[in-house]
Amino acid sequence: MTDAALEAGEQPKLTFTGDASRSLLIVDDDAPFRTRLARAMERRGFDVVAVDSVNLGIEVAHESAPRFAVVDLRLGDGSGLDVVKALRDARPEARVVVLTGYGNIATAVAAVKFGAVDYLPKPADADAVEAALLTDGPLPPPPESPMSADRVRWEHIQRVFEQCDRNVSETARRLKMHRRTLQRILNKHAPKA
Repeated sequence: MTDAALEAGEQPKLTFTGDASRSLLIVDDDAPFRTRLARAMERRGFDVVAVDSVNLGIEVAHESAPRFAVVDLRLGDGSGLDVVKALRDARPEARVVVLTGYGNIATAVAAVKFGAVDYLPKPADADAVEAALLTDGPLPPPPESPMSADRVRWEHIQRVFEQCDRNVSETARRLKMHRRTLQRILNKHAPKA
């Protein structure tokens, strides 16, 4: 269902209609990303339900117990780890991939402890998501050219800046950074990946 349909008052699709062995729940509050990923995964043969909140994710987990899930770690109404736990309770063998724009070791460890099989930085492409969902056994090897630490930092700052409606002072406060330092970073071009 499109976000325009949701804005018109229609209810999101909360049940799976196809092959239960290919049922995929996507929980992400970034509407354009969620829509693109849902379409890409449908083209790959998954029966997709895509929702934007912890509450709806937990509802789908309890009602339908999907085989696969892709869950954003930080959602507007809470932590995606609550959805991971609900999925594990509903279907222990479910394969869950956690996505986040805020990658760090502590959250990766927490996601795995809650039952995620993999942890991918946003924006993850559909090929990486599909590989993580379908790979059985040990995790795939690291990418040949992962993002540099400078690029990850820059992307995080850009995301927080956008979330603060491009308000430099508010972004600096939230990042616990001096405003002038932030302005210098924002004026630079993105570091090489």
